[in-house]
Amino acid sequence: MNSGFIERTSRRIPLAMALACVLAVAFALFAQYVWDMRPCPWCVLQRLIFLVIAVLSLICALVPWRRLRLTFSVAILMFASTGILAAVYQHEVASKQFSCNLTFADTLVSALRLEALWPAMFKVTATCAEASVSMLGVPFEYWSLALFALLAIGGAALALRSVRVRID
Repeated sequence: MNSGFIERTSRRIPLAMALACVLAVAFALFAQYVWDMRPCPWCVLQRLIFLVIAVLSLICALVPWRRLRLTFSVAILMFASTGILAAVYQHEVASKQFSCNLTFADTLVSALRLEALWPAMFKVTATCAEASVSMLGVPFEYWSLALFALLAIGGAALALRSVRVRID
């Protein structure tokens, strides 16, 4: 396999990951504003994580230095893992509680002042119990979890590709 193919593939993967993140957030906004699926703090936190991964993926695709790509790949893997944890916590714990007040997600969203910065994207309009909905029989947060898992795999693949030793 020539290095040109590997280089093009190394750029396509993070670009596809960034696109997947943007589409996930766009779908969440569609569900919110068209289907009236109001977000809780954990939903908003997952949106933020998707957007951070999208930015990291774009940077990873654009930087020419392998060590810097490794750094961004590991960051993508870490944020995707955080997204997995958020989705699992939302389903297993938060969705069974009436209030999300003073949870980690609520505290972080408030501390970052996300609602004030971009209310259409980050305004919390539901409690965790109210936001517990399914799509095609699968809890909404598990769809998010599945994408975070794919992003984690992508981040790990990019990291491994960045540390691979060249054999000529």
